[in-house]
Amino acid sequence: MNDTLRLIYNGRAIACADIPCCDQDRFLQTILEMTGRGWRVSSYCGFPADGAITLYCLLASPADGVLGIMQTICNGTEFPSIAVQCPQLQLFEREIAEQCGIRFVGHPWFKPVRFVHSAVRGHDAWGRADDQPIQVGVMEYYRVEGEEIHEVAVGPVHAGVIEPGHFRFQCHGEQVFHLEISLGYQHRGIEQLLLNGPHPQTLRQMEAIAGDTSIGHGLAYCMVLESLSKSHPPATAHALRGIALELERLANHTGDLGAIAGDVGYLPTASFCGRIRGDFLNMSAFICGSRFGRGLLKPGGTVFGLDQAQREELQNRLATGRAELTSAIELLWNTPSVMSRLEGTGVVSAESAVEMGLVGPAARACGLKRDVRSDYPFGIYRMAQVPIATAHHGDVCSRSSVRWEECQKSLDFCVEQLRQLPKGAHAAELKPLQGDQLTVALTEGWRGEICHLAITDSAGRFRQYKITDPSFHNWQGLAMALRNEQISDFPLCNKSFNLSYCGFDL
Repeated sequence: MNDTLRLIYNGRAIACADIPCCDQDRFLQTILEMTGRGWRVSSYCGFPADGAITLYCLLASPADGVLGIMQTICNGTEFPSIAVQCPQLQLFEREIAEQCGIRFVGHPWFKPVRFVHSAVRGHDAWGRADDQPIQVGVMEYYRVEGEEIHEVAVGPVHAGVIEPGHFRFQCHGEQVFHLEISLGYQHRGIEQLLLNGPHPQTLRQMEAIAGDTSIGHGLAYCMVLESLSKSHPPATAHALRGIALELERLANHTGDLGAIAGDVGYLPTASFCGRIRGDFLNMSAFICGSRFGRGLLKPGGTVFGLDQAQREELQNRLATGRAELTSAIELLWNTPSVMSRLEGTGVVSAESAVEMGLVGPAARACGLKRDVRSDYPFGIYRMAQVPIATAHHGDVCSRSSVRWEECQKSLDFCVEQLRQLPKGAHAAELKPLQGDQLTVALTEGWRGEICHLAITDSAGRFRQYKITDPSFHNWQGLAMALRNEQISDFPLCNKSFNLSYCGFDL
């Protein structure tokens, strides 16, 4: 193992003093070396302190369930970019530039991510003064030149109830040569709100990072506090958390499968799935009173438990949901006109998926077996494995079929956990947080890997907190899926990814 990496396990804390601090060349060479051996960049971030910037890189092993963390110091305002050699870093580098004022020399497309002033006063990677107004969305776009080339601009304001984002297409007739995606219109500064925490409202903020992923992000936050305090939730809590996470997956996959059917004009499945999604949301509400699972989790366990009557009621609802969802989805696979629109549309190759660092169903649809539940198991998944569904064509059909297979596995998991739910307490007391520690918590949200990285000060308060939503990894995948496609295929490709604007903007 490379001696610049400190190995760490999901949900375990280590002393900050144990993290190797290497020189810049060794730091960058290690990233290239490890990604060349199949490792993936899970998080790459910078934190200003004492007139310098500390850069951390979290690397995920492809096979043995370990993570690697390392750090380096940037004393100036410039740092070498390796995005050309390692494309999955390009967005991370731009984010660090925006947050820390470092200019990444040699970056192939260096421009803002969320249009915020640097956290370091007097430094701005884009050359703006501290008092210069920020014009959100004003930037250069990649342009294809030619007499018959035209641009199509969509957003940032969209029809219906949807968050803002801008899409710029370079087209030749109906063929898309290039799609550029610009986000950052609703940057909320969540990571800054977490500093010196945890605060009383922190868990509520975590549940709102991406509203449709309240359990995924809330669970990662609880794991952070539990690892920093050396606290251990009881077995009942682990099972209930797993059930809630899979219900969240079921609701969102069901809704998206219905929306995909709607985008190709197939109304039976679209209508059925819209209602069935509500049934899965209501199961979460049955447990805790919130359709999105808010208020269920707390550090040390869960707020609510389940008695025998509630378990039986949920099992009955799951059986009904399985039967109805199976009927609705089988209509898709048995309708030739639907399959002709899904197959071969929006293809992302396995090679591109590896280069971009895709996660979740988008990666698994390309044949990459990436899932935190099996790769870096946490909670109940250390004891109860969920079989991982993959496909191999990387198109809308593959992304849809992976979603359907995951629905079936999630149903099996929930039924089994309800059947053997442990008796006893569903929460444990949280101990004080330890100081000068670093911890990483990964969960598998329905979109893919969620990563929370926290560092405490000597008093056990959050000195730094970094959140990486799966959408941060996967928006580039949507852009690649549109290459050489018809512009009319954009809604279908977009829904097959269904990425989060707010999870990206934070």
